[in-house]
Amino acid sequence: MPDHVLVAEGLSKRFSSGGQPVTVLTDLSFRLSAGESLALVGRSGSGKSTLLNLLCGLQNPDEGTVSVAGELFGKSGKPGSDERWAELRRRSIGVVFQQANLMPALSLVDNVRLRGHLAGHGAGGEREWLERLGVGPEAHRYPDQVSGGQAQRAALAMVFAMAPSVILADEPTGSLDRHTADEVADCLFAIQRDTGCALVLATHDRELASRCDHLLDLSAPHLNRTP
Repeated sequence: MPDHVLVAEGLSKRFSSGGQPVTVLTDLSFRLSAGESLALVGRSGSGKSTLLNLLCGLQNPDEGTVSVAGELFGKSGKPGSDERWAELRRRSIGVVFQQANLMPALSLVDNVRLRGHLAGHGAGGEREWLERLGVGPEAHRYPDQVSGGQAQRAALAMVFAMAPSVILADEPTGSLDRHTADEVADCLFAIQRDTGCALVLATHDRELASRCDHLLDLSAPHLNRTP
């Protein structure tokens, strides 16, 4: 049996709305090995972003556990307070958002260099990642000097520069036009396959979701499944 780099076991999450409990996730389980990809789909409010937050320690589950790269986590204290989660987010978990979230005072190449440095990698290779993602000529431009698609490619370069075990992507092409979205998705899947990291992709785009190895529909009535 292959080693699993990301494991969710029996995850449940509830919130309070107007003083009433609202259940978002119930007894959800899945496992991903290195190189595998999982698409999270479902209507707005079905829990896609909540699940991603649980998988990187920004929120705590009410029940269940998460294991990332061999580190096991369950319900604990203040979300984000566990130093092990902080270390995993720094070195092993790459997060891609709908917006690029680049540091505006740094050029694209310096954004990539900084992210690699924070993950413990020395300088070098930043320009190559940007070249591979099609924005090498824009390496020394600043985020406000490039298009949304170019900025998102730079955000992907930042993630791959840290050599993560797991990538969590929350609607990474949602703010882009169809053509640019397809190009960015092509880059994401190609490099994910080449590097062998696991990918969890939250999306409303069923065509994009179909490119993943597994699909988890959070709108479905039975959520306890193991891809």
